[in-house]
Amino acid sequence: MNRKERAAELLKRLPEIYPGAHCELDFRNPLELLVATILSAQCTDKRVNMTTPAVFEQCRTAEEYAAIDQEEMEKMVRSTGFYRNKAKNLRAMGSALVERHGGKVPETLEELAALPGVGRKTANVVLGNAFSKNEGVVVDTHVGRLSQRLGLTKFSDPVRIEQELMKLFPRDSWTNLSHWLIFHGRRRCGARKPDCAGCELRDICPSAK
Repeated sequence: MNRKERAAELLKRLPEIYPGAHCELDFRNPLELLVATILSAQCTDKRVNMTTPAVFEQCRTAEEYAAIDQEEMEKMVRSTGFYRNKAKNLRAMGSALVERHGGKVPETLEELAALPGVGRKTANVVLGNAFSKNEGVVVDTHVGRLSQRLGLTKFSDPVRIEQELMKLFPRDSWTNLSHWLIFHGRRRCGARKPDCAGCELRDICPSAK
């Protein structure tokens, strides 16, 4: 089975295995998702979801993120790690939204990726889940690991992995592909102890033990 054949089989199986796969960050609008995704760097979604209610209550608009005191923001996001830098980025992101976009979250990859604390991965998360736009594939640690184990790529660089996945899978599946692979990575194909014996993809996985 070559890469294209394996990708086609994955596209058939993954939606059946994980029909409810979705973004596991809690949000109600694009700004909240942007904030949650910035906080998710080097942090679990579960911890972010425990942190964001207080942040969302305190800051409801880009203007309020721009105006909040650094120490106050640090206190709220401390448990997510790297809190000084994250607090600084959230405040700068709020200022950039006000100055460049009238306080609204932009809907293009270029504009999103140019915001403080936001790169291509975060921009893809927001575009795919808040605006239903498939501009790219979110390559986090799970997606990167599974892409290699499933023989979809030999690269370790997230940008190169994303380019490979975009060639192998149809555009309308890009956002869901990330969700499916992340769900599989969290529930079956862990970094240290993959459950190969119970894996639904064992027969087509070149890394299966």
